[in-house]
Amino acid sequence: MRPHAYAIRAARKARNLSLDRVQELTGIDKGHLSKVENGKARLSDNNIHKLAEVYGVPPTAITHDDHPQEKQ
Repeated sequence: MRPHAYAIRAARKARNLSLDRVQELTGIDKGHLSKVENGKARLSDNNIHKLAEVYGVPPTAITHDDHPQEKQ
């Protein structure tokens, strides 16, 4: 999965969470999270799942993989 910077930031803000709080809840460095939200870094699939759980959304809501194409 590829993280979607805008969706990750929007999900965090919708939960009214600071980067500090997300770091506390997930163990993901806030500096790295900032870079992810600015499209300058990537997340592992494991960290995408951690964020999705904290934000209360499915992982596909914060990745570019939210509309997989069907095979025809």
